[in-house]
Amino acid sequence: MTTVTSVPLTIPARDGYPLGALRYPAQGVEKARLIVAAATGVPQGFYRRFAEYAAAHGYTVTTFDYRGIGLSKPATLDGFAGDFLDWSRLDLAAVVDATAQPGVPLLLVGHSYGGHAFGLLPNHAKVDGMYVFGTGAGWHGWMPFVERMKVLFMWRIAGPLLTRKHGYLAWSRLGMGEDIPLGVYEQWRHWCRFPRYFFDDPKMAAVADGFAQVRAPIVAVNASDDTWAPPASRDAFMAGYRNAPWRAVDVDAASLGKVGHMGYFRQQAQPLWDGALAWFDSLRRETA
Repeated sequence: MTTVTSVPLTIPARDGYPLGALRYPAQGVEKARLIVAAATGVPQGFYRRFAEYAAAHGYTVTTFDYRGIGLSKPATLDGFAGDFLDWSRLDLAAVVDATAQPGVPLLLVGHSYGGHAFGLLPNHAKVDGMYVFGTGAGWHGWMPFVERMKVLFMWRIAGPLLTRKHGYLAWSRLGMGEDIPLGVYEQWRHWCRFPRYFFDDPKMAAVADGFAQVRAPIVAVNASDDTWAPPASRDAFMAGYRNAPWRAVDVDAASLGKVGHMGYFRQQAQPLWDGALAWFDSLRRETA
């Protein structure tokens, strides 16, 4: 397979905040443009192998970091303003604007929060389809017992202690990945109290109307061993895309060794990438 070299970019968010991004040029004739919308607290480098793979198969891929994460991180997160709504309506929306080109299909690959962000976009109509991995409602009640206890410990004990001490969710202190802005943590903790995430929050009633406007086709893939977002959690959340033709795919993790919540983008998950690209190819043919 041809070696793909990424090109660094700075994309201004809709409010001007500089977002660090990488573009992986399509090899050969460009089939479509593809944006990777990351999971919460996961830097874009985690998706490099998938981006290179898709680019080698004719897709121009853009990865980026939401504000406060990875290449879009300020000198300190203490006092930094930024939340989930900013990540979608200001950050991902700007990446969509910067990537869209007339006559070229624009597609989205989401991971976990990335599946939430699509329905929050003010410009979702520019996206022709989404293939999402590991998206769920986040409510502990959907999770198996051991994972449920871990999550409740994070929300009730570890999270409050870390944010009180540092001014942000210092996840790196627990070896759990990137640190997260306080605004993201507070929304995340609050919405995970509800079985259908923010759809059950009375203050977020307008969100349901926004999701109802999405008409693009969606495929939502969840592995049998994804304890954070099992299929029941996915179904509870994806019901919010009530006017979009969406299809659920359950993956038997045993066929891939282990998937969990993060394994969708590790090398052994290449069969899942093939499924996504095959679906994108069929979608392009249908809309041509």
